[in-house]
Amino acid sequence: MTALDTFAITRKWPASHPDRIQLYSLPTPNGVKASIMLEETGLPYEVHKVSFDTQDQFSPEFLSLSPNNKIPAILDPNGPGGKPFGLFESGAILVYLASKTGAFMPKDDAGRFETLQWVMFQMGGIGPMFGQLGFFHKFAGKDYEDKRPRDRYVAESKRLLGVLDKHLHDREWMMGDQYTIADIAIFPWVRNLVGFYGAGELVAFDEFSHVQRVLDAFVARPAVARGLTIPG
Repeated sequence: MTALDTFAITRKWPASHPDRIQLYSLPTPNGVKASIMLEETGLPYEVHKVSFDTQDQFSPEFLSLSPNNKIPAILDPNGPGGKPFGLFESGAILVYLASKTGAFMPKDDAGRFETLQWVMFQMGGIGPMFGQLGFFHKFAGKDYEDKRPRDRYVAESKRLLGVLDKHLHDREWMMGDQYTIADIAIFPWVRNLVGFYGAGELVAFDEFSHVQRVLDAFVARPAVARGLTIPG
C-alpha cells in the first residue's frame, strides 16, 4: 500500500508510479496549464485522462479530489511537510508548482505579487469571458437568434485583449524578460480563442499584434508544445 492509496481518486485511476505527481486532466485551456507547468519544470508526473464523454468529472472518485468537478487536479506524494497533498483549480496548481520548484515566479515580493495579479486577471476575466464567447460562437449559442449575449462577450473579450496588447507592447513576456506562470495561465486561453473557438475574426485578433507575437513565442516553446497535447 502506498501513501496515495488513501485518496479515493486512486481507486478509479490507480497510480502506476506512486512516487510521482499524479495529474488528472484533459487538454483544455485550463487543463494544459498544469501539464505545461509540469513539462517546463521537469517534475516527474503520471497523467490520467478525465473523460468528459463518460462524465468522469462527476464520478465520486474525482469529486473526492476536485469537489467543483473541474479539471485539472493533482496529487503530490511529496507535498508540504513531506506528506501527500491534493489540489484542484488550475491557478492554485500553477502557484503551488512554482513554489515547490522555485521556477517561473519572480523571487522578489513585488514581482511575485505582480505575477499573481496577472494570474488572477486570467482566472477572473480571460477564462470566463473567452469561455462564454466560445459557447455563444461555437456551441449552443448559435441556436439563439438574439445575438446580444454573444456580442456582449465579443466586446469584453476585445477589451481584455486590448489590456494584454497594451501591457505587452514593450515586454517580451507578461513580466518583461522573465517567463512566468502568468504566461502559462494566459496564453492557452488566447490560443483557444483564435484556434478551437475560431473567434479570431470575430474579435479582430489581427489588431492585437503584441498578443500575437507573444502567443507565437509561447507555442514555440518545446515544453508548451508537449504540454498542449497531454493527456493524448
